[in-house]
Amino acid sequence: MSLPTESTAIVYADSHCHLNYEGLQGKTADVLGEMRSAGVAYALNICTEMDEADAVLAPALQHAHIAATVGVHPDYESSQEASVQELVARGSHPRIAAIGETGLDYFRLKGDLEWQRQRFRTHIRAARELGKPLVIHTRESAEDTLRILREEDAQAVGGVMHCFTESVEVARAAIDLGFLISLSGIVTFKSATQVHEVAREIPLEHLMIETDSPFLAPVPHRGKSNQPAWVVHVAQRIAELKGVAVETVAQATTRNFLRFAGAVPLSTRP
Repeated sequence: MSLPTESTAIVYADSHCHLNYEGLQGKTADVLGEMRSAGVAYALNICTEMDEADAVLAPALQHAHIAATVGVHPDYESSQEASVQELVARGSHPRIAAIGETGLDYFRLKGDLEWQRQRFRTHIRAARELGKPLVIHTRESAEDTLRILREEDAQAVGGVMHCFTESVEVARAAIDLGFLISLSGIVTFKSATQVHEVAREIPLEHLMIETDSPFLAPVPHRGKSNQPAWVVHVAQRIAELKGVAVETVAQATTRNFLRFAGAVPLSTRP
């Protein structure tokens, strides 16, 4: 899973996308073509419900530079719950790189959210049994997210804090638990000052980049359906904020992605 050796190649990795969501679904050939043109060599296709697991896995079975995950999103209260055994059975597939998207969300959901915390614990336990990393969603829930990660010994597998919008202090606490910080198109938004600070302060060795496509299209594509090729804009903005070359950001974040997805044998896009 080494990077291409061509000295002139700038290679990017989209650490979080939803290829089976409306806006990208049924457009795989076009999406992959745009990725190829932009230099986006790898992508991780994210699962949010068990009944979409096969659809999420399908591109990874057909394309050596795509990996997949399995998990149930914390926002979907009515979704089919997955047991540790079910997640382990699904997650043991050789094209599954991680468990998730999982975590906590106190922004969209209110009231008694103990079911959400239990779902999160189930995912961590499955990840530990598999020895695969976690993809974490956290929104207005950083304290409980970090607490549960510690209580469930998630540092044994590590993972990524996806679409990170929390503070530098939360980022550092997650890094201490062995987690990477993934920045999305939000970093290109003028109003996202807290994310800008994270981009400046967190060393590249702890960062990945993502689109969360088809959501959160970066500047200059705001308002459009996002796609993995546009992860390049995320890297460019991070480079500006850090005062380094975009090649430096691309190389570091792609190496981090390949280590993160190390359970899956990935080959660069054709």
